[in-house]
Amino acid sequence: MRPDEVIEASEAAHQRLLASVDGLRDEQMTEPSSLPGWTRAHVISHLARNADSHTWLFEGAMVGEVRHQYPSLEKRQEEIEAGAGRSPQELRDDLRAACDRLESAWRDLGDDGWERDGIVVSGPRTMAEIVFRRLREIEVHHVDLDAGYAPTDWPAVYVDGELQRRLRGLPDRADHRVLVSWLLGRGEPPELAPW
Repeated sequence: MRPDEVIEASEAAHQRLLASVDGLRDEQMTEPSSLPGWTRAHVISHLARNADSHTWLFEGAMVGEVRHQYPSLEKRQEEIEAGAGRSPQELRDDLRAACDRLESAWRDLGDDGWERDGIVVSGPRTMAEIVFRRLREIEVHHVDLDAGYAPTDWPAVYVDGELQRRLRGLPDRADHRVLVSWLLGRGEPPELAPW
């Protein structure tokens, strides 16, 4: 089923992100983001390449192919690095065009395509789930830009959807007794294993 609410939230998130990027002065593009070792230009380049990787998956679903999001993780990193070295206006234009291509792919996928799979880094996911993954990328990395957008700005559709997904995996990341004790207000928060 077409996830209209998540698509609408993702399109709105694209617009907020693009407005933030447009609001950065050129010299701010090369300043550090909140991600270690990445400038804002790296984050912007990553978001553009991520959009293109999703477009690739959706185009595959349209023709009945199950595609890998990133055929090469090494190439993915090289593309981000290369993109980060472009001019501020090239970065802005690239991000806008990548978002437009992805939104067009969402519009073009027929009703029967939303349960088709694509293969992301964590494994096979439906096209409907992949839209949510894009929303996550936009919302989290918008914060990482360190340009005034904060988790308190996240829309409810993202927060509620992320909570449902993250809470399912929580028991696998903590000692169950410590977790239950904390949930009951009787102990300290558990130490969580990495995702």
